[in-house]
Amino acid sequence: MNDLFSLQGRVALVTGGSRGIGRMIATGFLRQGARVYITARKAAACDQTASELSSLGTCVSLPLDVSSLEGCRALAEEMARREPALDILVNNAGAAWGESFETFPESGWDKVMDLNVKTPFFLTQALHERLKAAARQRPAKVINIASIDGLSVNPWETYSYAASKAGLIHLTKRMALRLAQDNIVVNGIAPGPFASDMNKQARDHADDVAKRVPVGRIGTEEDMAGAAIFLASRAGDYVVGETIVVDGGVMHTRG
Repeated sequence: MNDLFSLQGRVALVTGGSRGIGRMIATGFLRQGARVYITARKAAACDQTASELSSLGTCVSLPLDVSSLEGCRALAEEMARREPALDILVNNAGAAWGESFETFPESGWDKVMDLNVKTPFFLTQALHERLKAAARQRPAKVINIASIDGLSVNPWETYSYAASKAGLIHLTKRMALRLAQDNIVVNGIAPGPFASDMNKQARDHADDVAKRVPVGRIGTEEDMAGAAIFLASRAGDYVVGETIVVDGGVMHTRG
């Protein structure tokens, strides 16, 4: 069973890895033996997180903005200089925007859709050769971080965020069918309430949010890491194109 969930000797890249869910996943991967690269737009935060996580294993900071095609290609080039192959890619970097229907701006639409949908596609495309190189030995993995808001409607006016996460869930299926022929397995995770800068309600009002969660609490680092490790390891090799809901049962309370 230890080998089934081991990531020993594997190389992983986690976008948006300096905080929140990305940091939770990076931490779990390190504990399972992976060598982990994290990227984030803010260099100081990325460097600090990598320094802190290095006590668990090799964690390298690559501060880059991947919200554009140029940024995705720059990150892929940097990875190619450092590693001949990439076993695991976690497309976690994301953005949100909340505003009323009447005033919702184009900038709030484009920023969110670009980072949440376009970036996972083009970064995976840019890293395709590195992933294929890893897949010669065993399946390489791509994990797209979606949200339960892409599967059901929340009470807030986050139009582009909800649309982007729904789009990412469907994109995960389409990418999975194509990349399976290269021995690259693509899946997703749809988190519910986890404490992060993206989910300030769960971060700042955990007790109140927990009252609306069937299991009576918000998600922990172990909850998120466990799902990601399952998909990234041998244990998840035969799961293809799925998006696993990790939300403590919240989805079952929504109409």
